[in-house]
Amino acid sequence: MSTQTDTRKKVTVRRLAEMKQAKEKIACLTAYDASFAQLLEKSGVDVVLVGDSLGMVIQGEETTLPVSVEDMLYHTQCVARGLTNALLITDMPFLSFTSIEEAVLNAGLFMKQGGAHMVKLEGGVDQAETVAALNKNGIPVCAHLGLQPQYVHKIGGYRVQGRDEVAAGKMIADALTLQEAGADLMLLECVPASLAGKITEELDIPVIGIGASADCDGQILVLYDILDISFGIRPKFSKSFMSSSNSIEDAVKHYVTAVKESEFPAAEHVFS
Repeated sequence: MSTQTDTRKKVTVRRLAEMKQAKEKIACLTAYDASFAQLLEKSGVDVVLVGDSLGMVIQGEETTLPVSVEDMLYHTQCVARGLTNALLITDMPFLSFTSIEEAVLNAGLFMKQGGAHMVKLEGGVDQAETVAALNKNGIPVCAHLGLQPQYVHKIGGYRVQGRDEVAAGKMIADALTLQEAGADLMLLECVPASLAGKITEELDIPVIGIGASADCDGQILVLYDILDISFGIRPKFSKSFMSSSNSIEDAVKHYVTAVKESEFPAAEHVFS
C-alpha cells in the first residue's frame, strides 16, 4: 500500500461512470511494479492497467501470448502495493478464460490475492456468457474490442479493425451485447476514429481508447511507450512525452493533462 498522501477521490466503477456522465476524461496507463504505480498515481492517473503487454515490454517476447496467470498475479501484487486511490485492472492472459469456470477462478485469484479491482478480457459476443458469469460473482469487467493482441496470429498481425461496414456493425453489436452482459468498462484498440466515437456515444459505460478516438471517454497507453523506452517499435497511436519533459514524473503529468484537456490523441495518433 502506498504511504503517500492523495486527496483525490478514490476511483471506483461508480466513479468512472460519473466521470463519463460529467464528460471528465479518464487518464489510464499501464504499470508493472510498485514504484511506477506510485508515481502514476501521484501524477494523477485514474486507472492503472497491469497489461499482458508486459510480455513484450518487460519480458522481451514478440507477442503477449507467452504471459502466464502466474506472471499476471505477481505483477498485479506488485502494482497494488503502490496504489491507494487509482483503480487497478488486470489483464486476463491468453487461454486463462477458455471456460466460465476457469475465468471465474483466475479472475477471482487476481482480485483475492492480487488486489485487482477489475479484470480485462479480449473477445466479442462469444465472451458474453463469461462476462455475465463474472458479473454475477461480483467481478467487475473491462471488455476489449477492436485489435485484440491475443488473436494476433488469427487476424494476421497487428491491424486496424472495423474499417468495413460489416465489421463496424459487428463491433457495435458486440459492444452493446457485452454491456448488456454486465461489462463495466470498454476498451477499443486500433479502431477507426468515427467508429470509436459512435460506440462511445451509444454505450452507457465508459469507453477507453488506444489508437481509437479523442471522443472516447478516456485514453490508455503503455507506460514505456510514453517514456520512449519500449522494447521494440513504438506504435503509431502512441506518443513520447519525454521529449518535452524534464523527468519521468513530468512526462506522466504531461500525458495526464493532454488526456484531460482532449489534446491527446491528436489526428496523427488515430485511424480513419
